[in-house]
Amino acid sequence: GGDGADYSDFFASLFGRDFRAGGAGRASPHAKGEDHHAKVLINLEDTYQGATRTITLRVPGVDAQGHVITRERILNVTIPKGIREGQHIRLSGQGSAGRGESQAGDLYLQIEFQAHPLYRVDGRDIYLDLPVAPWEAALGATVKVPTLGGIVELKIPAGSGSGRKLRLNGRGLPGDPPGDCYVILAIALPPADTEAAKELYRKMAQELNFNPRAKMGV
Repeated sequence: GGDGADYSDFFASLFGRDFRAGGAGRASPHAKGEDHHAKVLINLEDTYQGATRTITLRVPGVDAQGHVITRERILNVTIPKGIREGQHIRLSGQGSAGRGESQAGDLYLQIEFQAHPLYRVDGRDIYLDLPVAPWEAALGATVKVPTLGGIVELKIPAGSGSGRKLRLNGRGLPGDPPGDCYVILAIALPPADTEAAKELYRKMAQELNFNPRAKMGV
């Protein structure tokens, strides 16, 4: 929370059981209201820090003429720190009204994560593709890495190649135990967009005598 983002267009869509006008015709006159279910998208920062979000529910209903219509309801929802994708938040009494004096049903919000521009999620672990310069991978380096909890430093061992996976313990999603952050190295080549850069690449090709396809027999 605390990022000041505008969630006025943050919608959850109801799904589940029958909302037709006659759907509850056989219910007991004192039956508890029907439970409703919805899916709601949150970002990883919400589950990492915990947050309060305002959501707009589009709720099927029936007007005075018996026509099925859609109404909107505004709800404030507390996102617990460390909630995982697929888990539910239960909002007591926010489902359908009960019959007679019976209590209302509940609303269950199923959590889904929005795609993140940097991270992929697997359980409580997160994965990050980190660009590194060729000399950082070849010689080793200490580089800065963005995590959900802030920027940390990571030591890259000398001789690392693209695809090498390094782990930042406890830097994934909160939990008991917390998840880890796995950093996948991706070597990024400087562009050969000047004559000096091109000459440097030519010099490397002559001095290093490196064949990246040698293991393929070509």
